[in-house]
Amino acid sequence: MVERLKPWWPALVALLVAGGYAIWRLAPAAFDPTALAEVGPRYNIPDPLGEPGYDGQFTLYIALDPDPSSVTPHLDVAAYRYQRILLPILARGLSFGQAWLIPWMILIINLSALVLGTRLLTGILLQRGQAAGYALIYGLWVGVVAPVGLDLHEPLAYGLVILAWMLAENQHDLAAGLSLGLALFAKETTVLFWLALLLAFPGEGWTRRRTWLLAGGGAYLAWQIWLWVTFGAPGLGSGGDMATRFEIIPYMGLWRIGEYGWKVLLLFMVLLVPTIVFPSVWGTFAAVRAWFFEKRRDYDTLVLGLNSVLLMFTPHSTFREPLGIVRLATGMVLGLVFFSSRVDRARWMNLALFWIAFLFLLVQQA
Repeated sequence: MVERLKPWWPALVALLVAGGYAIWRLAPAAFDPTALAEVGPRYNIPDPLGEPGYDGQFTLYIALDPDPSSVTPHLDVAAYRYQRILLPILARGLSFGQAWLIPWMILIINLSALVLGTRLLTGILLQRGQAAGYALIYGLWVGVVAPVGLDLHEPLAYGLVILAWMLAENQHDLAAGLSLGLALFAKETTVLFWLALLLAFPGEGWTRRRTWLLAGGGAYLAWQIWLWVTFGAPGLGSGGDMATRFEIIPYMGLWRIGEYGWKVLLLFMVLLVPTIVFPSVWGTFAAVRAWFFEKRRDYDTLVLGLNSVLLMFTPHSTFREPLGIVRLATGMVLGLVFFSSRVDRARWMNLALFWIAFLFLLVQQA
């Protein structure tokens, strides 16, 4: 019995931390679950002069009323928000449309996705001969813990990515393609994992596997076309209201913080250079070396490289919001675990455990 429970301990730690964070946020609001969404009057009433609130409110609005014509006034950038349809539709469906239950269901889905995703990652690590504790690099990463208490999409999206990886490892091609296809509808940034599996799926049956992946990608493309027709623009973009464009010069999004003063820039550099910039530079070079010089043409190599490069050109509007940049960096964090466990580099994962300290950002959102 004890042996069977051992693979679950990282998931249970993630449950305690994320669940505790959600309770911490709920308690001052008399356990009103809508408080997690941080609803602001600007998009709720809507009142153009009101406070904007935070991103989780758009998940709640769509779940409460998915009709595009009626929900659009409550979305800052309609197509961008509506493209992340999986979490609100799941919450609405599992709540049988009961408005009072929907906010609770969003929390339940996210918390379950984080716990099960951590457990599945533990299984992948054990299958690769690594220690179960390394799953905490993901399970206690603030970029997925904070969204549990903020009604955001990362726990579900990346939980489905981990499920797809586990299925791919065990040659379940159809299920892996389906899981990754669903991840695209949870959050668009998972497209880098879809691309990595598409381009580097090794072994026999590669054509069959690629077919299932292309089917999921085709469905997502059709979804983007529908968004374009419905809202006048595709969903893919650099962010919501006040978002800036992707940068051309690497890390220019971080350097632009200097516009607010050198002290602000210095603070962000102390926070982000050792935790985001250096790891993304390392991830890029490690992936390039493995792919071109060590001939490691696998999806773990490619997914680390793609997610690391993305951070180099991240928009200024994401870099200037600490919670925004750590949420986006979730792909790199997960990519590092996949890659390091594949090439048996425990030292890299030991260093990655220091990312857990980023949990201090939860205080900012409490």
